[in-house]
Amino acid sequence: MTKIADLHIHSRYSMATSKDGNTETIAAWAEKKGISFVGTGDVTHPGWREELREKLVMKEDGLYCLKDAPVHGRTPRFVVTGEISCIYKKNGKTRKVHNLVLLPGLEEAEIFSKKLEKIGNIHSDGRPILGLDSRDILEMILDVTPRGILIPAHIWTPHFSALGAKSGFDSIEECYGDLSPYIYALETGLSSDPPMNRSVPCLDKYFLVSNSDAHSPSKLGREATLFDIPFSYEKLYEAICTGKGLAGTLEFFPEEGKYHYDGHRKCGVVLNPKEAEAAGGICPVCKKPLTMGVAHRVQELSEKGKSNGGREKTVRPYESLVPLIEIVAACMGYSAASKRVQAQYEKMLETLGTEFEILREVPAQDIRASFGSSLGDAIEGLRKGEVKCSPGYDGEYGKISFSV
Repeated sequence: MTKIADLHIHSRYSMATSKDGNTETIAAWAEKKGISFVGTGDVTHPGWREELREKLVMKEDGLYCLKDAPVHGRTPRFVVTGEISCIYKKNGKTRKVHNLVLLPGLEEAEIFSKKLEKIGNIHSDGRPILGLDSRDILEMILDVTPRGILIPAHIWTPHFSALGAKSGFDSIEECYGDLSPYIYALETGLSSDPPMNRSVPCLDKYFLVSNSDAHSPSKLGREATLFDIPFSYEKLYEAICTGKGLAGTLEFFPEEGKYHYDGHRKCGVVLNPKEAEAAGGICPVCKKPLTMGVAHRVQELSEKGKSNGGREKTVRPYESLVPLIEIVAACMGYSAASKRVQAQYEKMLETLGTEFEILREVPAQDIRASFGSSLGDAIEGLRKGEVKCSPGYDGEYGKISFSV
């Protein structure tokens, strides 16, 4: 049976996150969404690690459940994960790269965190900012355990990623150096999808995974990865590293991501790559540099570099989805935060199943019968890709509209 994984999330110990980011609430939302593997996030933070040790118990090899919760078919398993912000100088340029770390247990997380504590402050932020080369973070992980994984996070984000326009590199090999053979998978991020990544030849040998990078539990599953594996960290490790059991990804429409097009938020300027090039990368309003979007950066790298081979091995199917709460809000004509929309959302889960079941599997006629034609039509249209997109830019999320 295919399982859904969201491995890149944050707890309340990270900056600018919800106070609801505790183990119980994360588990509850993962179950609502239909997520089988959920990352702990923030595992380098001592306070969060203490809570994880107190609240979780290992259920299978390297996977944890809430101690006091009944275990059934939909009980999510926690995977030990965290994100590290590496800010450092390399080749004469300041680099800002976010890296997602997966570890086989809390014991390994403790050892890894003690190594990091010798380098910088891991107490103030669940996503610590360290002056450490991304290559050296990978070396530390492998020193702790050969079963550890580093995945370059949201690889196209302009300011904080391995291939970002502002501070990244032009290849994964350039970023991770002699240890780049230990990079097996890349996280697409909200502003790109698999076809965009597959247009860049030097990424051919890497598997693609997707996660939400959620800063509140309700945002879990905005993007996710599909696995055909049993509950086992070893099988998860194998799937990410070799592709065996990696079944595909669930994606945002990349236009909805907040860095898809070039733009300047303060001036309300948004431009596609061709328009941005015609403007010389300068905002036509204030004459300051535009923030280059993911679509432009992908285009830039697609025109340089050579394939490193293996594309036939790494390509997987994908589906583009929109969070159910956004569809309900559009159909009802209210904000997603309104009580009416929230109540309708909860009623749909109670009646029809998990969010991913509703978005992907429940027959449209069943949705229409229980919740009206507009919701059924919108979800059926979503499955066919019949949506309208206004692209995001410079930190501003894009907008998806439906024919309702």
